[in-house]
Amino acid sequence: GMNTSKSETVKDHPLKPSRRSMPCLVQSQTHPQSLSKHSSFLQPNRVQPQPLSAGTSTAAVDVVSERAKVVETLENNLLKLSSTEYGDPFLDVGKDKDTYTDDSEHGNYDTRTDQSLLIQNKLTRQKTEPRTKSSIKSDAMASSGLFFKDGKKRIDYILVYKKSSPQVEKRSTFEKNLRAEGLMLEREPAVTNSDIMFVKVHCPWETLCKYAERMNIRMPFRKKCYYTDWRSKTMGSLQRNMRELKSWLPRNPMKLDKEALPDLEETDCYTAPFSRARIHHFTINNKDSFFSNSTRSRIVHHVLQRTKYEDGKSKMGINRLLNNGTYEAAFPPHEGSHKSRHPIKTHGAQNHRHLLYERWARWGMWYKYQPLDLIRRYFGEKIGLYFAWLGWYTGMLIPAALVGLFVFLYGLFTMDSSQVSKEICEANETVMCPMCERNCTLQKLNESCIYAKVTHLFDNGGTVFFAIFMAIWATVFLEFWKRRRAVLTYDWDLIDWEDEEEELRPQFEAKYSQVERVNPITGKPEPFQPFPDKLSRLMVSVSGIFFMISLVLTAVFAVVVYRLVAMEQFASFKWYFIKKYWQFATSGTGVCINFMIIMSLNVVYEKVAYLLTDLEHPRTESEWENSFALKMFLFQFVNLNSSIFYIAFFLGRFAGRPGKYNKLFNRWRLEECHPSGCLIDLCLQMGVIMVLKQMWNNFMELGYPLLQNWWSRRKMKRRGQSMENKISLPQWEKDWNLQPMNLHGLMDEYLEMVLQFGFTTIFVAAFPLAPLLALLNNIIEIRLDAYKFVTQWRRPMPARATDIGIWYGILEGIGVLAVITNAFVIAITSDYIPRFVYAYKYGPCTDQGYRQEKCLKGYVNSSLSVFDLSELGMGYSGYCRYRDYRAPPWSSTPYEFTLQFWHVLAARLAFIIVFEHLVFGIKSFIAYLIPDMPKDLCDRMRREKYLVQEMMYEAELEHLQRERKKNGKQYHHEWP
Repeated sequence: GMNTSKSETVKDHPLKPSRRSMPCLVQSQTHPQSLSKHSSFLQPNRVQPQPLSAGTSTAAVDVVSERAKVVETLENNLLKLSSTEYGDPFLDVGKDKDTYTDDSEHGNYDTRTDQSLLIQNKLTRQKTEPRTKSSIKSDAMASSGLFFKDGKKRIDYILVYKKSSPQVEKRSTFEKNLRAEGLMLEREPAVTNSDIMFVKVHCPWETLCKYAERMNIRMPFRKKCYYTDWRSKTMGSLQRNMRELKSWLPRNPMKLDKEALPDLEETDCYTAPFSRARIHHFTINNKDSFFSNSTRSRIVHHVLQRTKYEDGKSKMGINRLLNNGTYEAAFPPHEGSHKSRHPIKTHGAQNHRHLLYERWARWGMWYKYQPLDLIRRYFGEKIGLYFAWLGWYTGMLIPAALVGLFVFLYGLFTMDSSQVSKEICEANETVMCPMCERNCTLQKLNESCIYAKVTHLFDNGGTVFFAIFMAIWATVFLEFWKRRRAVLTYDWDLIDWEDEEEELRPQFEAKYSQVERVNPITGKPEPFQPFPDKLSRLMVSVSGIFFMISLVLTAVFAVVVYRLVAMEQFASFKWYFIKKYWQFATSGTGVCINFMIIMSLNVVYEKVAYLLTDLEHPRTESEWENSFALKMFLFQFVNLNSSIFYIAFFLGRFAGRPGKYNKLFNRWRLEECHPSGCLIDLCLQMGVIMVLKQMWNNFMELGYPLLQNWWSRRKMKRRGQSMENKISLPQWEKDWNLQPMNLHGLMDEYLEMVLQFGFTTIFVAAFPLAPLLALLNNIIEIRLDAYKFVTQWRRPMPARATDIGIWYGILEGIGVLAVITNAFVIAITSDYIPRFVYAYKYGPCTDQGYRQEKCLKGYVNSSLSVFDLSELGMGYSGYCRYRDYRAPPWSSTPYEFTLQFWHVLAARLAFIIVFEHLVFGIKSFIAYLIPDMPKDLCDRMRREKYLVQEMMYEAELEHLQRERKKNGKQYHHEWP
């Protein structure tokens, strides 16, 4: 532990020629003698020594193991010393914490352990108020949920079972085998339910070391130090001036305060795969906190997954025991309560969960950056990467939302000066043909004045620019995410991490246990799925997917039929308001019905996707997740977007013309577009579905778990009425009453965001406000997810991952689809191309070049064709107008397409081709320009690789030479 002023001396200012400008002399705090005391390890012309390998002489290995014993006794002595100095906020409950001191020299190089991070704030107030008995008592209460009854052994995992469960034999065998593996277990009955029993699992130091070595867990062994003097020399004067200018500017309000969040200095250490033979290289200040809580939980989970409960090849692992009801649950415990009676500013954080709640999950932190290192430390890299991606996506939405808002405002300010809107609003003589067969009155064109003005908000000159902007934005977002991911995987030490050879799914093993073949990686025989079997299952699965997608299209067709029937009913409605705005009423009710169908079909899909994925029998858990994620994405994507595709590309295209309308089942006349176009329907559909879906998702994510947790607390209170009123439950029991994390982990979170990404890019030409809605939703989403992870869910197993998996490919696919759909929306749905053709070829400015709105004079009249009402046989006479390019009834070829129709069609197709090629070209060029990894990161990684090798060689060499000197043997300066 150290106070903030000390932590600043550790992270030197990049321009200050400090310790970093000379060879790194920082020693491992506990064993200074084990590392080099001089700078010879960077001599350039020295022969590079080779590390100890499997073939090294046994004498050298004996020396190393003998050394390890000496180190351990040294360590224990040092631990006794350091514990009196640093104390442990959980163990030394009764001690007066005001006796903390921070003037030891080696405090400078202390790697921050789990507890030292949290007592940092307490150190800054060395002589504040004395600790009261109540606060000591509350500390004791906190410790009761984190340790065994002896108050020393930390709980790393919790297993829960029912006493009434019949699987006693399996459980006792499993627990006996766990003890044989080196784990310690302690049983404790539940306070509120007499049938529930908790098994607390503790992993002692020797077992941790053994499995850390087996799992190749990387641990810190030396503080990082860079040669920053050459960087400051190579830095140009412009960059230096920019740095100075930045220091004068006010602090970025989005950054978290240094005082509020302890520095996580573990990332500033070189790491290497843990090895018991070289334990003296690693920086071990305190055995209890050398392995962080999440690492300990990962090690225990690894043991639980590989321990047998019966004789037999596949009779092992906690997952199977959870499936067959031997255990009810298995989870790592949270680190205490997320709330405290004392304010965090004066008393510091009680634990990491409390710190995460105060500095991340609270609604008041909505505008701050996320403390990603702390999230990763508590929840593991997989969840850390999800929040990093979500934060990155949200940040990238800001420019998109601003440009979209600008395009919308441009439409708003030019609404009254728009030539097309003016002409529609002033056309009080133009009679439109009836829009339905019966009960429809003839309408004047100026009655759709409001529609024309609203359409101009979304369909104006800025739309094409915005569609191109969003296609490029999607590429830039994905390319820069690659760079961000590279930095995170470096900071989180995942560069050299390979997926462990995944274990097979129990269902796969059970199904294919008869057929075996040798695994090319492990060299061991394992169950094997024959190719014909795999292919047949895949075919069934694919046909199931197509069946479900056709079911969606049927639902969309049903909504179309509803709109046709409702259209006639609303047009002859007795309420004047609905009769006047019957088209709006039809669209609005259609969207709401569509939304209800979408939400109910989603429930069905999830079950079908489960069945189909299980039918495929994927080999490993990650294969199962990827297969399931792809199915869910396809189902939900088609479900959400099919009605939007219908409105954008099919509505009003096949309606026919007056006197010769196309009818569905020879009964209902197909829907037509409004006189001012179909774009307003598309906007309504997108706006309603996007807003309603986001509200529903947020309720299901937070409201539902809150209700469930409230209900379980209520049941507990009922049961516990006979007990003391104010009994405090231990931490494991509080966690047991929380909701478990979703069965398929982060899939739901990613799916929601990826579908939203589709909404913000695919039809963005029709709805420029989509990125703004997405941004507002995501600001809430980040804190909502954070609140859920910290307070409403049990702590998930801290898993590792280096990227966002299959979702990256899906995002790239959406980016390509977005370019195509936006090209079609601008060319076909909007009136951009007909206006463009009119201005250049048919308007008053023909052959003079396009100049402002006056070139569109007469456009509305030109876009409407003439029909003889007497042909309808409804008692009308005279002429009416309809949207199309057809010859008038008095021409030689009445109602045939005019030349203008073919001009517009050719222009539309040409626009699609030019737009797609242009945008794809720009996208590819940008993707080529932006490297996947920042250059300075590449240099740093190569530099560190070199330094780590040098340090390891030097330390090993000195260590062996010292041993020989001690034994009186002669030694040389070469590698022994």
